[in-house]
Amino acid sequence: MADVSGKPVPVPTRETRPYWEGCRRGELMIQRCAACGQFQFFPRLYCSRCMSERVAWVTSAGRAEVLSFTIVRRPVSPAFAAEVPYVVALVRLDEGPTMMTNIVGCAPERVAIGMPVEVVFERWTEAISIPKFRPQISPIAE
Repeated sequence: MADVSGKPVPVPTRETRPYWEGCRRGELMIQRCAACGQFQFFPRLYCSRCMSERVAWVTSAGRAEVLSFTIVRRPVSPAFAAEVPYVVALVRLDEGPTMMTNIVGCAPERVAIGMPVEVVFERWTEAISIPKFRPQISPIAE
């Protein structure tokens, strides 16, 4: 498990519990509206497109593309000091939604807009694993 001393550990809510349970299993869960088909992230009780309450949890393929990023060289708090420099990025999942995440598994200077990435999970506690993304190391068969 990662050292999370002083880090804000997420607390699952009614809306986010299936997401965090999926992360613990190593699955990136997102929502899909049964009424209009829209995929969405972050978790909500209703569809952000049509406002239907018929949202269901589905497993994402876990692949994405880097849309934007920054390299953090000064930690936001002492809890993150050992991790600098690190990359905070916006990635667009293959299913469409955008997530904020960290890019890991490569030097920060190698991260680029358009880079294909795949999800990996970092266990913070017995109940919480954090999704992060690394450069795709091999194509995943469809």
